[in-house]
Amino acid sequence: QVQLVESGGGLVQAGGSLRLSCAASGSAGSIAAMGWYRQAPGKQREFVAIVARGGTTNYDDSVKGRFTISRDNAKNTVSLQMNSLKPEDSGVYYCNVIAIGRDFWGQGTQVTVSS
Repeated sequence: QVQLVESGGGLVQAGGSLRLSCAASGSAGSIAAMGWYRQAPGKQREFVAIVARGGTTNYDDSVKGRFTISRDNAKNTVSLQMNSLKPEDSGVYYCNVIAIGRDFWGQGTQVTVSS
């Protein structure tokens, strides 16, 4: 099992920045990929960004150039630096890891961007 604890959400004005963090524990040593998803009210959960154990990253087109994902393999943490935030970035952000052949999810952290 892998347990995930997220932090860093909040309320910010459009154009502002937030940094999300996620710490993994348990069978964290077997983590392959770490990423972030988000879900806006009334919408499905959608992919935001992912980083592989070797550091390769991938982003949804909507956040490219504004968000940066990074991970610390020694600490089993993943972060998401979000800059130039837009109201459409609002939602609950979920940390996701792939480990021991399974997906694990955090409890979610709210991000609200006001216009």
